[in-house]
Amino acid sequence: MSSLVDKAPTWLGRTILFGRNFFKHPRMLGSLIPSSRFLVSRLLRRVDWSRAQVIVEYGPGVGVFTSEILRRMRSDATLVVFETNENFVEYVRRALPDRRLHVIHGSAAEISTVLAQLGFTHADYIVSGIPYSTMPAAIRDAILNESRAALGAQGHFLVYQFSRAALPHLCRVFSKVELDFEPLNIPPASLFLCQP
Repeated sequence: MSSLVDKAPTWLGRTILFGRNFFKHPRMLGSLIPSSRFLVSRLLRRVDWSRAQVIVEYGPGVGVFTSEILRRMRSDATLVVFETNENFVEYVRRALPDRRLHVIHGSAAEISTVLAQLGFTHADYIVSGIPYSTMPAAIRDAILNESRAALGAQGHFLVYQFSRAALPHLCRVFSKVELDFEPLNIPPASLFLCQP
C-alpha cells in the first residue's frame, strides 16, 4: 500500500474546501462537512477486501472515503472514482497520488465505458454518496441502471444518503437492498447495501 496515502491533507483543509463547494453546489453535496470516520468505517466494513479487485467510487469530494479505500485495498486492486466537480477532481489527484487510483472527471453514468477502457469487465464494489433524491430523474435512473449493469454477479452497490428518499429508486433497480444507519455523522446517514 502506498505510503503517500498516509500523508493525506488535514481534516481542516478538506473541510474548508468541501464547505466552499457546498455553498456553490448545495444540491450536489447535501452536507456542509465531509463524512465522519464513523460513517466511513460503517460502510466500508461491508467490503471483502480479499476479493475486491475493482472498486468504484461516485462523488469522492475531498477524498475522505477515497483515502480510506486506498489504505485498505490490496496492492494489486484498482480504484476508479467519478467526480463532476473540477475543484474536487484536481484536489483528489493532487492529494492522493497512487498508481492504483484513476480519477475520472465525468458522470457516473459512464461507468461501463470507463471500465472497458481500463480493461475491466465489471466492478466488485461501487461506493456512492451522490445525492440521488436531488438530481434529475433521467440522470439518476441512468446512473443506477449503469451501476447495476457494471457490477459482477457477486458485486455490491454501497450507498450513503442523508434521507431515505432514494430507497424506492434503489429497490426498482436492485433485487436486494439492505438498510443501515449511522447516527455519528453530520447529518446522520442512511446506508443502502444493494446487490444485483
